[in-house]
Amino acid sequence: MSDAPTPDEVWGQLTHLVMDTRDGWRRAVVERTGLPFSRFRVMKRLLPGPISVKQLAHAAAMDAPAATVTVNDLEERGLVVREIDPTNRRCKLVSLTPTGRELILDALATPDPAPSPVAALTPAELRTLAELLRKLEE
Repeated sequence: MSDAPTPDEVWGQLTHLVMDTRDGWRRAVVERTGLPFSRFRVMKRLLPGPISVKQLAHAAAMDAPAATVTVNDLEERGLVVREIDPTNRRCKLVSLTPTGRELILDALATPDPAPSPVAALTPAELRTLAELLRKLEE
């Protein structure tokens, strides 16, 4: 019998570390933007470029009606715009306005210090962890 953890156990540890230690950063983003964090999450998905509301809903793991409500709110705030897709005139694409892009880029600059368990690692441990994470990104 092996003492090695399963991939699912390691994944659980990784997600717990990331998801459960970012509350301070999330609050700082909300304060910095004046938006609910859910709106920030949606807008961040628009950084690469315009996408349809359906694609946005899928990317943000929300249903289409919720995505529409979100886009309506962001549009009223002047942060996103809907335009007809030039390749499919029946579809509308959502994109960030210059103000929306500036807001998201500013929010992404919010300091996000490492949680104490990561900050406590030795330089050698950090190097090993960074190497492993790079391997996972491949």
